[in-house]
Amino acid sequence: MKQRYVYMLAALLTVIGASIFLYKWQVLGFPLGEDHERPVWTIEAAVRFDSGPGTIKAQLHVPTLTPGFRTLNENSVSRGYGFSLNYGSGGREAQWTIRRADGEQTIYYRISVYEDDAVDESDTVPPFPPRPVIEEPLATAADVLVSDVRDRSADTASFTTELLRRLNDPSPDANVELLLSDVTSEAEFVAVATTLLASARIPARTVHGFALAGRQRNAPLLPWLEVHDGDRWLYFNPATGEQTLPDRYFVWWRGNEPLANVEGGSRVRVEFAVQRNQLDAIAIAETQARQQGTSAFDFSLYSLPIQTQAVYSVLLMIPIGALVMVVMRNIVGIDAFGTFMPVLIALAFRETRLLWGVILFTLLVALGLSIRFLLERLRLLLVPRLSAVLIVVVLLMLFISLMSHRLGLETGLSVALFPMVIIAMTIERMSVVWEERGAADAMRAGLGSLLVAVAAYAFMGLPWLEHIVFTFPELLLVVLALVVLAGRYTGYRLTELHRFKELRG
Repeated sequence: MKQRYVYMLAALLTVIGASIFLYKWQVLGFPLGEDHERPVWTIEAAVRFDSGPGTIKAQLHVPTLTPGFRTLNENSVSRGYGFSLNYGSGGREAQWTIRRADGEQTIYYRISVYEDDAVDESDTVPPFPPRPVIEEPLATAADVLVSDVRDRSADTASFTTELLRRLNDPSPDANVELLLSDVTSEAEFVAVATTLLASARIPARTVHGFALAGRQRNAPLLPWLEVHDGDRWLYFNPATGEQTLPDRYFVWWRGNEPLANVEGGSRVRVEFAVQRNQLDAIAIAETQARQQGTSAFDFSLYSLPIQTQAVYSVLLMIPIGALVMVVMRNIVGIDAFGTFMPVLIALAFRETRLLWGVILFTLLVALGLSIRFLLERLRLLLVPRLSAVLIVVVLLMLFISLMSHRLGLETGLSVALFPMVIIAMTIERMSVVWEERGAADAMRAGLGSLLVAVAAYAFMGLPWLEHIVFTFPELLLVVLALVVLAGRYTGYRLTELHRFKELRG
């Protein structure tokens, strides 16, 4: 196969693996780190009212556009009421209906959200607002104030900042005093500001939300000012004129319409409670995938039974060890016995830990090799000889386990997890090389196998790498691409640079 086909195959594998990885990471929110939890805020709105004699229809503004936050789930708790979500002039509305109710009523709406800076904050570009109808003498005061502010500003942002500064002036002029004479709340103050901005043909609206922080039993709504500059919506602190949003400000609804409206009821009041919890990022990703209607999570390893997940968490690290093996053999030039024997030994090191694994492996191979030379005098055929070596390896494992237990070294018990057949084949292969090429080559290949196993263990034992491979198994396509590219490498190996240094000169 031509070289360019190899590069094309490697590029295709990389693009497919990387694309799936980016989609699961950026869109579905699969975490890169293990044991990763994210704060989740649950906000509960309790609508209380006294029921009348007839039918009841209750409406509550609920979140629509929430910059910086993504909705995890939402639900309603209201016994006997019909529930629906609709879109009105001010955004989404929750609606409850019932034929008849007696006494004081309480209905609940609950939403859980988590922070996500990737949430699209875009909203429709509003038209220029019509000039509001203001009665005299308020109309004249508004015109004078708007004209004065326009002369002292350069664009929409500076106009809004200057207007809010004038409205918050501790020593306001007569026009400001007149315009704010009937203002009794922060929401009414922001409503006056939006009216004055409309007089300047600037789209603006009131934003109502919460600054999420821990647990709040009776969270107050915090009105904010939202202004469109022709390209995007800007947020302003109505008390200072600063262009900013409070930390973790969650937008509940926009506009000056009442938060709740109950037809057939009286004494309507709404109370909010906020609670912060920690939720596993994988659970959030699963919910997000189901909300988007994608089957990505159904084909994720997290959908498998727990016992099966435990098996694949080990098996998926074998390609990583194989990549290390390819690099050590083809690029570095380390000689080793077999193709995948060092990778399997590295898997055993995960149970025994590195130091004990190296000691036990060296001890088993040394003792087995000694027994192998004793069996050589019997002149056995290949299969019986290998079977005899395997039996000896099992007996050696048993002996080492019993001795380590007597000495109080429980780590030695896990020696039984070593791949017995691989060790038996290693002993046989090492003895053959010893006889054919000498002790030096046999020892060099044996040490090379141990070195490759240690290097593979170093990578296969990384907890964060195991988490990434298990969460994003499509990245193994990238590993496959690297192996394919390494398979066409025909240059110098690192261990050969010193050997052929005279030719390089």
